[in-house]
Amino acid sequence: MKLPKLSVPSGPTTIRSQMSRLVLAVCIPLVIILVVMLSLMVVHTQLYTDLLHNVTTASEFNQDFKSNIDLKMYYYVTGSQYSEGLPIEEVQDAQRLARDLLDTTTNRESRLAIASVLDLCQNLEEKIYQIRDTQDYDERQSQLENNINVLTALIQEFMYDYLYNEAVQLDTLQNQMNQRLFTELVLVFLVTAGLVLMMTRYAVALGRSITQPVIDLCARVEELGGGDLTPREPVKADEYEILTLSQGFEQMAGRLKDLLAETTQKQESLRKMELALLQSQINPHFLYNTMDTIIWLVEAGKNREATEMISNLSNFFRFSLSKGKDVITLAEEGEQVLSYLRIQQARYRDILQYTMELPEALRRTTLPKLTLQPLVENALYHGIKMKRGMGHIAILARREEDVVVLQVTDDGAGIPPARLEELRRAMEEGDRVGFGLATVHERLRLLFGAPYGLEIHSEEGVGTTVCARVPWRGEEETV
Repeated sequence: MKLPKLSVPSGPTTIRSQMSRLVLAVCIPLVIILVVMLSLMVVHTQLYTDLLHNVTTASEFNQDFKSNIDLKMYYYVTGSQYSEGLPIEEVQDAQRLARDLLDTTTNRESRLAIASVLDLCQNLEEKIYQIRDTQDYDERQSQLENNINVLTALIQEFMYDYLYNEAVQLDTLQNQMNQRLFTELVLVFLVTAGLVLMMTRYAVALGRSITQPVIDLCARVEELGGGDLTPREPVKADEYEILTLSQGFEQMAGRLKDLLAETTQKQESLRKMELALLQSQINPHFLYNTMDTIIWLVEAGKNREATEMISNLSNFFRFSLSKGKDVITLAEEGEQVLSYLRIQQARYRDILQYTMELPEALRRTTLPKLTLQPLVENALYHGIKMKRGMGHIAILARREEDVVVLQVTDDGAGIPPARLEELRRAMEEGDRVGFGLATVHERLRLLFGAPYGLEIHSEEGVGTTVCARVPWRGEEETV
C-alpha cells in the first residue's frame, strides 16, 4: 500500500514547538539551580576530599613506628644476630609521608603537628647516623636512650595529634555539609514543586490533543508486534509527528512483510545449499578408492571383507543423508564415523588404529550433521598419513557442566605453530581455512551461538586435538 506524503503543519501546532516551550520553561530555572548546587558541592567535596586524603594518608603511618625503630636500633647497637642494619628507609618513608601531608594540610594545628613530625624525622635520621659513626659501646647506648627513644616517642605523639586535629576538622566539615545539604534539598523541593505544577498544566494541554492518536498508535504497534504486518491507513491526528510516525509504521510493516518472505526463502535456500555443499565436499577420491578396494577384495576372493566394506559404505552414505535432517543425535553421528573409519582401516590397515568412547548418557545429544566426520578425515589425511608408522585416532565425548565436548585426537604429524595460529585466527574472523574446520566451526556457531564451536590444540611432531563444543540439554533431549 503506497501512502501519501504528509505536509508539515505551520505554526505552533506541532508537538515539537509545544515541547520546546515546555522544556525552556523547565530547564532554565533547573539549570540555574543545578549550577549553584554543583558549585557548592564541588567546593565542599574538594575540602572534604582533601581532609579525607590527609586522614587516609596519615593512617598509612606505621602504628608500630616507635617500637620498630627502637628495636632495630637496639639490635644494631648491641650487635645482635637479629640486626638488619640501620632503619634509614623507615625514617625516610616517614619523612616523605610528612611532606605529602604538609602540602595538602590547611588546619594550623595540624600543620604545626606534621611540621614537627618532619623536623623530628630529619633529626632522628641525623642521630641514627651519629650512632653509626660512634665506636664506643656505652656512648652508643646513651645515644640510643637519650636520642633515638625520645625522638621516636615524640614523632608518634605528634602524628597522633595530627590525626586527631584532622579528624575533628573532618567531623566539623561533615556537619556543615549536612546542614547545607538540608537547606539545598528544601530549596530544590520548592522549585521542583513549582516546576511540576507548570509541567502538569502544559502536559494536560498537550495530552488532550495527542492522547487518543497515541492510544490508537499503541494499539497498532501491538498488532505489529503480534505479527500483523498488513499495511493500513495511518491513524487520524492533527499533529504532524504522529501522522509521520503512523505512516512510517505502515510503510515499515509492508517492507518487513516483504523482507521476511524474502529472507525466509533465502535462508531456506542457503541452508539447503550449505548442506548440499557440505555433502558434496566429501572427497570423491574416498569413493573411488573405496570402490577400487572392493573390486580388489572381490578379485582376491575375499568376499566377506568386500561385503563388510560395501555395508560400511552404504551405512556411511545413509547416515550422511539422515532422511534430510540437518540435526542428528551423537549416536547417529558416531555410527557414520565408525563406518568411515572401518572403510579407511581396510585401506590403511598398516598405519591406522582408532578408538571411540561415546557415553550412553550423551548419545542423545543433538548436533549438526557431519560434525565429527570432517574432523576425523582431517586427522587421517593431515595427521596420520603425514608421519611414518602406525597412528591412532581417538574419538571421545565428555560432559563439562552444561557443555558436551566432542574430542578427536590423533598422534600424527601435528601442526606447525605459525599455521596453527593462522587457523585459529582465520576461524574466529570467519575466513575459509580448509573445508573441514571452517565449515564445522561456522555451522556450530550458527546453530548454537558464539560460546560453542571448535577449539584446536596441536604440537608439531606429537599430534593434534580438535574439540567440538555443543550444549548439553538434559537426559530427555530429543532430535
